[in-house]
Amino acid sequence: GATRRYVTALSVATMDGRLRTYRRGEPIDFDVPALPLPATTKNTAGYPLQPGMDWVDLFVGSEGTLGVVTGAELALIPAPAGELITGVVFFAGDEAAVAAVDAWRGLPGVRMLEYFDGPSLRMLAPRFDGVPDAAGAAVLVEDEAGEIDEWLARLSESGALADESWFAATDRDRERFRRFRHTLPELVNDTVRRHGFTKLGSDYAVPLARNLEMLAIYRQALGAEFAGRYVIFGHLGDAHVHVNILPSTQAEFDRGRELMVELAREAVRLGGTVSAEHGLGKRKAPLLELMYSAAGIEAMRAVKRRLDPRWLLGRGTLFSPA
Repeated sequence: GATRRYVTALSVATMDGRLRTYRRGEPIDFDVPALPLPATTKNTAGYPLQPGMDWVDLFVGSEGTLGVVTGAELALIPAPAGELITGVVFFAGDEAAVAAVDAWRGLPGVRMLEYFDGPSLRMLAPRFDGVPDAAGAAVLVEDEAGEIDEWLARLSESGALADESWFAATDRDRERFRRFRHTLPELVNDTVRRHGFTKLGSDYAVPLARNLEMLAIYRQALGAEFAGRYVIFGHLGDAHVHVNILPSTQAEFDRGRELMVELAREAVRLGGTVSAEHGLGKRKAPLLELMYSAAGIEAMRAVKRRLDPRWLLGRGTLFSPA
């Protein structure tokens, strides 16, 4: 889910020279219009302007363009009361993986549903024994309320590659599965660096009901032009996966950059966002125009002018200079 829901207070230095602490629920003191927001579980594209919104939601995700955050108060997730069940569940392909995630998302205690596509598994296989050759997708699951027998039944019902899937028997196994997840972006970054290019990665999310549809769009577009040179992984439980293109030539890099914009348009067409968690920064700032009208962006700029009238904060971030 979204980080913003765990932020309970922020201390912010604003451009009028004040240092204030804003607590959750404290409304902003000026009127803003209601902008259409995507029907996604996460969104960090621009300012989520809504009448009556609070200061915390305005500053969270504003990427340093409205004030300097000097401190944050966060709500914590309680440590699991019982034994944590962790597993890497392998599937033949995306359809079975998405159907399983749809069935498991609402289970009490499930707190992680992380996805790996077939190319991701092939990239990881040399580092981790036991990745099945027949696997076209995998989901990393963490559950703090279930029983292992329940999960064995769920694997059978979901059509997973049950005999080849992994479940943790020890803390060491659980840590190995987390390394499995975090090794992948490390390998992606290393590959891109060795080829001499900057990373081409997406941060798009769509409504949960369009999860499989967006995956199919990714697969068709990337398979046609970048077969063997891309991976898709990430937060399938939020319909928010990361596409990473691995170019080896300047022509591939240039085309990959164009394709990322085309895929952003597809995510927006399905009701999604061009930035679910990472923000747009400077390089991806033009994507904001794919998602919001000129009037919507002007409403955001008006808020920026109110809090930073000289446009000194985060110059070039989110918006072109005034």
